[in-house]
Amino acid sequence: MAIRPIFIVTNKKKQLVKELDLEFKYYNGFSLSQKVKSIESLHQSAKNKNYSNILEVSTKADNKLGWQLSAFNLMLEFEGNKKISLECAFQGSKVFENNIQYEDLYLTDSLSAKKNIRLKTSGKLINFKFEDVLWDLEPKTSFYDWLYIRTLYLNYRDVINEIKDYKVFTDIEFNPKKSINCQARTCAILVSLINLDLLEFAISSKENFIKTVYQIEDKQLEMEF
Repeated sequence: MAIRPIFIVTNKKKQLVKELDLEFKYYNGFSLSQKVKSIESLHQSAKNKNYSNILEVSTKADNKLGWQLSAFNLMLEFEGNKKISLECAFQGSKVFENNIQYEDLYLTDSLSAKKNIRLKTSGKLINFKFEDVLWDLEPKTSFYDWLYIRTLYLNYRDVINEIKDYKVFTDIEFNPKKSINCQARTCAILVSLINLDLLEFAISSKENFIKTVYQIEDKQLEMEF
């Protein structure tokens, strides 16, 4: 058995996504068939809690839409005449102490970018820099969420029309004990923004995005200072 979160669309301005941890039978192994079994088990646990319209978002999804929504597969325009994966854009935008950034990762493949050893050996991550815009590490998932949602908004309007029909998102590869960013969580945020008619405003600027998506987090940050 294992415990993983599901991400639920809320349509509430102050909390765009709800996370719920569920226990389910996890099938060990790296084969696609084992991953699919685990996904089906997690989705059944969600259905047992009366949740429906569930979409797995990962390269292991047996649904074309869910597979396409993986950060490994989404593509965005880069430097005017190139196409790079969202995963490469994210990894290549990491800035480490001493202002070290591995921009060559933009032009590699998704798996190589994610697994690049330099990302583990370059010291402390201090911020993100993409298209000459700096992003702080707080709110924690802000740069990833913005990059993901902006990519869909600019390049995948047809996908946005499909995704808005779902109410719950999962990512069988996401383990909150090991990772912070999750494409399934971001999808739930996106659908809430669509349903609240806030997507265009949120994506119009970095400031509007942070204000719209992380209202609670912003207030907490102010209190810390």
